[in-house]
Amino acid sequence: MLLLISPINTQEAQEAIDGGADIIDVKNPKEGSLGANFPWVIRSIREITPKDLMVSATLGDVPYKPGTVALAAAGAVLSGADYIKVGLYGTRNYDEAREVMDGVVRTVRDLREDAMVVASGYADAHRVGAVDPMEIPRIAADAGADLAMVDTAVKDGQTLLDYMDPEMLSTFTSQTHEYGLKSALAGSIKEDQLRMLHDLGCDVVGIRGAACTGGDRNQGSVHHGAVNRLKSLVSEF
Repeated sequence: MLLLISPINTQEAQEAIDGGADIIDVKNPKEGSLGANFPWVIRSIREITPKDLMVSATLGDVPYKPGTVALAAAGAVLSGADYIKVGLYGTRNYDEAREVMDGVVRTVRDLREDAMVVASGYADAHRVGAVDPMEIPRIAADAGADLAMVDTAVKDGQTLLDYMDPEMLSTFTSQTHEYGLKSALAGSIKEDQLRMLHDLGCDVVGIRGAACTGGDRNQGSVHHGAVNRLKSLVSEF
């Protein structure tokens, strides 16, 4: 199971690198759960990140505007991102989400064939009117994406496990693998939940809060010590 850590700037990115993160995921919590950061931030983080480490960039909690999202995907690729992550926030059903992902996949493949595309849903989709998270594996597969992910839309202390129990997560990962894709799980993940997620078949676990000082994704900052502890735990499985 790979450890994905989400910094917001080069200082935090360096902390994540020093702590042993497997994937450096550039985001901007001020703009939401999967808030997008600026192109120059993505570029600067790619420049300081070792070539053997992947850099991921979120396109945001995106609206149902396929053209707009496709342009955002182009910007992320040209800024140096290896993983392009789409938060399907404003898409209400399979058809809308599929249309958005089709545009992203085509854009990314046209610019860089080896870049990875991640379709992300939300475990608490019912709170924001987004597409059912259990549809994400099929959406990702049908659009030609590489990973299916689930996160939480509202960051209010509730975790992924408060909305999707182990049985649901097992089904999510199993379906994702049946489609030949990798699974990614995130959503205020705690240390004591890591082994469970590993055992359920998670390929990539996404973390920000638990990697920050004070465990606070908004007020704290990513620290290499916290990242190293998480990496050590993951490496034990």
